[in-house]
Amino acid sequence: MSLLDTVDHAAATPDHELPYGELGLKDDEFERICTILGRRPTTCELAMYSVMWSEHCSYKSSKTHLRQFGVKTTDAMREKLLVGIGENAGVVDIGDGWAVTFKVESHNHPSYVEPHQGAATGVGGIVRDILAMGARPVAVMDSLRFGALDHPDTARVVPGVVAGVGGYGNCLGLPNIGGEVVFDPVYQGNPLVNALCVGTMRHEDLHLANATGEGNLVVLFGSRTGGDGIGGVSVLASETFDGVPGDGGPSKRPAVQVGDPFAEKLLIECCLELFHAGVVAGIQDLGGAGLSCATSELASAGDGGMAVRLDAVPLRDPSLRPEEVLMSESQERMMAVVEPRHLEAFLAITGRWEVEATVIGEVTGTGRLQITWNGETVVDVPPRTVAHEGPVYVRPWARPADMDVLQADPAEALQRPSTGAELRGQVLQLAGSANLCSRAWVTDQYDRYVLGNTAMAMPDDAGVVRVDEESGLGVAVSLDANGRFAHLDPRVGAQLALAESYRNVATAGAVPLAVTDCLNFGSPEDPGVMWQFSEAVTGLADGCAELGVPVTGGNVSFYNQTGHEPIHPTPVVGVLGVLDDVARRTPSGWALPGQQLYLLGTTREELSGSEWAWEVHGHLGGTPPVVDLEHEKVLASVLVNSSRDGLVDAAHDLSEGGLSQALVEGCLRRGVGARVWLGELCERDGVDAATALFSESAGRVLVAVPREEEVRFTDMCTARQIAHLRIGVTDGVEADGEEAVLDVAADAPLFTVPLSELRAVHTRTLPEVFGA
Repeated sequence: MSLLDTVDHAAATPDHELPYGELGLKDDEFERICTILGRRPTTCELAMYSVMWSEHCSYKSSKTHLRQFGVKTTDAMREKLLVGIGENAGVVDIGDGWAVTFKVESHNHPSYVEPHQGAATGVGGIVRDILAMGARPVAVMDSLRFGALDHPDTARVVPGVVAGVGGYGNCLGLPNIGGEVVFDPVYQGNPLVNALCVGTMRHEDLHLANATGEGNLVVLFGSRTGGDGIGGVSVLASETFDGVPGDGGPSKRPAVQVGDPFAEKLLIECCLELFHAGVVAGIQDLGGAGLSCATSELASAGDGGMAVRLDAVPLRDPSLRPEEVLMSESQERMMAVVEPRHLEAFLAITGRWEVEATVIGEVTGTGRLQITWNGETVVDVPPRTVAHEGPVYVRPWARPADMDVLQADPAEALQRPSTGAELRGQVLQLAGSANLCSRAWVTDQYDRYVLGNTAMAMPDDAGVVRVDEESGLGVAVSLDANGRFAHLDPRVGAQLALAESYRNVATAGAVPLAVTDCLNFGSPEDPGVMWQFSEAVTGLADGCAELGVPVTGGNVSFYNQTGHEPIHPTPVVGVLGVLDDVARRTPSGWALPGQQLYLLGTTREELSGSEWAWEVHGHLGGTPPVVDLEHEKVLASVLVNSSRDGLVDAAHDLSEGGLSQALVEGCLRRGVGARVWLGELCERDGVDAATALFSESAGRVLVAVPREEEVRFTDMCTARQIAHLRIGVTDGVEADGEEAVLDVAADAPLFTVPLSELRAVHTRTLPEVFGA
């Protein structure tokens, strides 16, 4: 409409039609808004409700399931939890007065539409969530999933996403310390870009965002508001794609934000100084839903109301309508609540950092969020109805009819290699496969060591950063998922992701402490998808309770599908652990010859959902490996204590690719070969050589033990009833000029592969596809 749609105008024109369907609202949702307001909404109010009631912001289809995380969190699990679910990010106590905040979120759809900016702004958004808690961001990680490696559109998406992740993080000066990259045709029309950030603070620096104190000022600071990202969470993130893009590419570019990492770097330093100076009552990030989110959430979390002058918002594009200003998701913006007596000091700090700041409103005692445009009231709503009291759906769910057929087709029935030559060929095939080849083409575009506190990073199992320079106190973080396992059994698949991330942190020598998750699924309107989601959440909640690690927060991403084909259910799980001294962390690859290689855990005939089944046979069926979380707890204690006592020099989790891939990566990490014998393992566990190499049984770790510590190490394993078996010895160092090899035998010699050949196969795959 050409005239400003004010609250008075809305009350006088009840029959005026509004495009609520185009903004993602259902008929009954629109009627509910009318009931709340006692009239039709204005266009500005409609804009706010549409973005805040979107699936991405309101969690309307997932809330009923997510409540399990709170219900199943015990008092013992809360002991180290300073801030839990519901805030910008979770915060945990790591000792000595230090706290760490971490969280993972998705930016999937924007990264498909515009890969570079979609991924970059995903990093920027999660960094600001961490910053809003009062913490200094110290590291990032990412979990990336793309379509088939040889598909033409993959060549469009992958380089852009990687450049976006790396470019934004590098410009911020934040090390990228780990993550994962997966290729699978199921993600062809809907890649996943999940970004995690870690921040550190002293306990007294913790801040929560809310608008309290009548008369306090609302200040918008950072970049100006533009037309980018308008309706991103409702128009883009809360609906499926209709089809794979054609030559013209996806058509929703206006809904993708544009990031400026240099502006964000100034914003980070500015916010930290504002917190340190004590001139802010709280700071809120403007991420998904922009001003609609920041104003309604701050007001809702406060004890009064808020009055905002929307025409005071600095604009990059003066032609924006008020509803567009409310919906814009322009990046690098924050909102602060400031006492009037602190305003001068606040503006002095923002001015010193050349960060634009504008007072746009104040906290009131009305209990309502009221927004004006050139003196006319365009929003007058109860803020909780916008931010926290949106619709909650108990979506119907049902186990898909094809699950029985899927699970009745196990990979264990597939033909396995039996000769040494066949085994050698498949070890090399897996080492160079899309999902197991070297990720150096990706990770070399990231700065892993900026700031000087990175103690370990990819390709090790976990990333490790030092928090306190004096004591060496630090944290380890891992981010893991397996969509194929979750497709075969969502509950078990989610627990396997949790177990793997938990185990990876322990292999580094860190005590697992807390969890964050990013739950990526198809449409919640599909009963089969909702069954997957329900099963996965239940599995995670039960698994965290059994392991004793609380979920501190995270993200749900629905509508990840093209047409009627959803992605595999992909619950990405991040685990954070604590090391008393990062100098004692354990790397993933062995560095010296003559060390004893021990396999911890038991190998079972578990090939369904494995990389071997997919890569060699193109097969997905059966049931995933058994998960034993009680065993994982004991195994983690062995690994942590072994690290502290210097009993192991390397530890590598066995997951994708099984023992075969752990041997490949362990050898190539430092260029030290290994001689391995599988006979005793095959006899003890009742498996053949192929299963010993390619099974993906959970709860297993390969460790390198110095010969002089062998007795102490095996005594510890025996005392804790952890199955352990010496399966080899490290041997031969490439740096010495000799031809180091991986040599594998069973009852007789099976095969030998020079490390030079392994490295060539392992490292060439991604450069051949995407260019050196």
